[in-house]
Amino acid sequence: MENSSTIKWGIIGLGNIANQFAADLLLIKDATLIAAASRDKNKADAFAKRYNIQKAYDSYDALFADDEIDIVYIATPHDSHAALSIKALENGKHVLCEKPIALSHADALKMVEASRKHNKFFMEAFWTRFIPSVQEVLYKINNGIIGDLKYIKADFACLIQELEGNRMTDKKLGGGALFDIGVYPLFLSYIVLGKPKEITAKSTYHKTGVDLQTTMILQYENAQAVLHAGFISESDMKATISGTQGRIELNSPWYMADGYSIFKDNHEAAFNLPNFGKGYAHEALECHYCIRNNQIESHQWSHQNSLDLSEIVEEIKNQIGLSFS
Repeated sequence: MENSSTIKWGIIGLGNIANQFAADLLLIKDATLIAAASRDKNKADAFAKRYNIQKAYDSYDALFADDEIDIVYIATPHDSHAALSIKALENGKHVLCEKPIALSHADALKMVEASRKHNKFFMEAFWTRFIPSVQEVLYKINNGIIGDLKYIKADFACLIQELEGNRMTDKKLGGGALFDIGVYPLFLSYIVLGKPKEITAKSTYHKTGVDLQTTMILQYENAQAVLHAGFISESDMKATISGTQGRIELNSPWYMADGYSIFKDNHEAAFNLPNFGKGYAHEALECHYCIRNNQIESHQWSHQNSLDLSEIVEEIKNQIGLSFS
């Protein structure tokens, strides 16, 4: 398979993100989307027709058993990420699993262990890590463009009009702002500053017990990050990274930024970096690179990176009293 001209994909969990990912996958010449699975056969058939996919399955196990598939993209609700990723790996599939990697650090560890045990590529689908703007900003920060880093401000807030009966507030499915969108600003702080020394978090809650909004302060040795995620208000969706010699602002919405600006010495320099497709194609290309080079993890978003982030998220989960049991 590593030497074949195309890498063959299967998708399970056919919601909004899966649709966006599938559309981007069609833009990649050496990718072939050959199978989709849903527990609702009509949904699988409709998805397959929309993206010209050969096979539509009414069970995830049937897709995992398909010997033609190289890699499975898992876009099911959060509560099933761990079990389905492990099952796919056990069936000899490479796996790209949607964020958050799992609802507990313990489950994240099991997923990484399964990847290592079965010698199959596994990556959490943090697509933001691979978009051109984030790649270039990280490079410039690491080369001292804004001096010593001191402060990050990032949020992900969107107003959801109807929260009742919504996946976002469903405790059984791993709902809540922290796990659904809070992982994004936490991710940014982590890739720029690493693991914090101390975390303080406070939340507002839905009647189901999940968080509607969560604000987090991350304390580092010589820097701080102020982060926010929520479903009950909107924000400008910009992200600011400040240092002793200037600051960088990622365009809104920053998690899929098509450019950024550097503010330094009373001057603004703007950089335009459009994404390939909507932006999901970049992570798919990283999967292809790793598979073809016999890597079971990405060097840009590694197993350890996912484990570190899940540990940070778990600390916040415990602080705000969020439980999915």
